[in-house]
Amino acid sequence: MKANIHPDYDYVVFRDKSAGLSFLMRSTRRGSQTVEWTDGSRYPVIDVEVSSVSHPFYTGRARILDTAGQVEKFRRRYQGGESR
Repeated sequence: MKANIHPDYDYVVFRDKSAGLSFLMRSTRRGSQTVEWTDGSRYPVIDVEVSSVSHPFYTGRARILDTAGQVEKFRRRYQGGESR
């Protein structure tokens, strides 16, 4: 690897404020704030809006469309009064 061309890859705390979750992992991103982690060290922190704890797909709160109802609504609208 060439020297001095790669970004620093160090530990960063990602914090999901809506879910109250924080996790420590390595990243090339840097936050402007720091936070003290459970090991007593201070790490840069990046606030995220969505994580696996707050994302609707992972939490099971995803909205499921009623496709049968949509099909029936389409048929009623464009059937032209004829029943099949």
